[in-house]
Amino acid sequence: MMPPQGESELTGRIPVTARPENVSDVHADPAECQLAMQTETSSVERRRRTTPPPPEIQLQNGNAFSILHISLHPMTLTFEDVGYSISTVHKEACGCLGGSTTKLDRAILNGITGMVRPGEIMAMLGPSGCGKTTLLTALGGRLPGKITGAVTYNGHPFSSSVKRRTGFVTQDDVLYPHLTVVETLAYAAMLRLPNTLTQLEKLDQAESVIVELGLARCRNSIVGGPLLRGLSGGERKRVSIGQEMLVNPSLLLLDEPTSGLDSTTAQRIIVTLQGFARAGRTIITTIHQPSSRLYKMFDKVVVLSEGTPIYSGVASRALEFFESIGFAPGVSVNPADFLLDLANGVAPDAREGGRHVRPDASDQNSLKQSLMLSFKRNLYNGLQAEIRSSRLETTSSRARKTSSNGSEKYWGTCWWNQFKVLLCRGLKERRHESFSGLRIFQVTSVAILAGLLWWHSDPSHIQDQVGLLFFFSIFWGFFPLFNAIFTFPQERLMLIKERSSGMYCLSSYYFARTAGDLPMELVLPTIFTVITYWMGGLKATPSNFFLTLLVILYSVLVSQGLGLALGAILMDVKQATTLASVTMLTFLLAGGYYIQHIPPFIAWMKYISFSYYCYKLLLGVQYSEDDYYECGPGITCQVLDYPAIKHMELGNKGYDVAVLALMLVGYRLLAYVALRMAQPN
Repeated sequence: MMPPQGESELTGRIPVTARPENVSDVHADPAECQLAMQTETSSVERRRRTTPPPPEIQLQNGNAFSILHISLHPMTLTFEDVGYSISTVHKEACGCLGGSTTKLDRAILNGITGMVRPGEIMAMLGPSGCGKTTLLTALGGRLPGKITGAVTYNGHPFSSSVKRRTGFVTQDDVLYPHLTVVETLAYAAMLRLPNTLTQLEKLDQAESVIVELGLARCRNSIVGGPLLRGLSGGERKRVSIGQEMLVNPSLLLLDEPTSGLDSTTAQRIIVTLQGFARAGRTIITTIHQPSSRLYKMFDKVVVLSEGTPIYSGVASRALEFFESIGFAPGVSVNPADFLLDLANGVAPDAREGGRHVRPDASDQNSLKQSLMLSFKRNLYNGLQAEIRSSRLETTSSRARKTSSNGSEKYWGTCWWNQFKVLLCRGLKERRHESFSGLRIFQVTSVAILAGLLWWHSDPSHIQDQVGLLFFFSIFWGFFPLFNAIFTFPQERLMLIKERSSGMYCLSSYYFARTAGDLPMELVLPTIFTVITYWMGGLKATPSNFFLTLLVILYSVLVSQGLGLALGAILMDVKQATTLASVTMLTFLLAGGYYIQHIPPFIAWMKYISFSYYCYKLLLGVQYSEDDYYECGPGITCQVLDYPAIKHMELGNKGYDVAVLALMLVGYRLLAYVALRMAQPN
């Protein structure tokens, strides 16, 4: 369905114009943010008028040029004797008192060698737990810890320039559910593409990806998620691939892109990848159990068994190799099924017409060891020779590429542009959550209920009004705190994915997230205060109302900062919620309402409670030395002498404001430091 006229720039139809002269800009050096837009636009128009498009990238039938039709920096990936180990804790039982624990090193990858060139698709096959995803992550430069062996990209080690030219598609599609397809890709383009492209050119690039991946029909549909109906599984996978294809990657890594898809949809995904590879890209994918049709599309395969290779080479020669060492399938069989059987230690029995026997564990282990040794004897030397030959081919251009790589900057766009795009994206995504019908109903119903309970409370009933003010401080301490706890744990996977791709720096994300929360988190407290304040019979003057509202909003920001800090430190919703409950219960008891005479050895607790300072400020705003109440028949007393108010010492409001300001900055700084420690890059 075509979008209606007048839609926004990100949600409307994005025009596609032919810009072959700007293809090289996809990996160009990022410009400074102060580059004049007028100069850039005029130079683009001048080149467009004077420079004809190269013939090898002109499209037929007048179709617009797409960045996906040619790779700008072909990349040969080689990996030699790659190994990776992790430390595991092994417990030995020893009677009823437990046992001893020992640390053991477990090898996940062991001596994996291979090479894949531009224009080729390499598939990694093997049973679950054999190390496919670990190897893919290592090749993408995303594996923590020390990796043995050598992984090179056109003869160079992994670097920031290689990272920007590498696309990585995870097995799980990590996408914002409330954004549409065009919004998802447009925001990714604005973040990942360099400043040498104008905003219109970036949006054109996103549109070309939508067209190439066959997403035009669902371009204005929301992505959806587990609890929100949206795209199908195949469409979501293509959107994930499209996010990586925006930067025209030279190397594309995919972790089980066909997982959970039917055979027809899986074939469409692999056909799309095959088209990308034929344009000069290097593609590596893990795949669990492909059909015979999919297997024939692969140029090379690496078969792993318990983290060790049993085959690495041309896909069409795999059966020939195993037949040469005595393992022939015997009958027509899916090559992938045959290779997976061997990787599991199950060999075909020729005497039973190709049926598989059921060997015991020792037979399976002996077969695996035999296959590993056969790989080492028959294929390893040939792979080494191929890698050496490829290394010689790239030696002549190494100096030139090294100098160009050194001049490239890490981020595609400047900090301010990152902040603006992330702020806009965050507002669009989170407005559905912050202003959901359930949350609005929750706040308004509590506000009306509180207003009815304190309906036009008599000023002489000081205890009732003091209770209402304390309820303000507690409710708007709990509510934003528990909402903020979910922020970073819920966005953890998205943050890891986008930061690993080098889309933005952590500070721009954090400040955009903080700024985007302000209009969303302050609207509901304002509505609550407007309803409850006037229904509750508090001082009916504009100055008292607005000061009360400011104090409540101030407390909301402090409470939200504490929630962000707890969520960022623990990164676990259950643990953070438990700690927040204990913290708020402590603040509630020490807030000065329930207990007026706290024992000296524990009185310090109230000074770390933000609700204590909020409560004091609310009392100070509401009552002054000129306020009196009827404390007995015909007797009036000063409100500040009321015991529940007198012990709060309302005189120094500036000190209370300063302490809350310190908490406001301190909590948010703590949250940023916790994120920085969890995301060091």
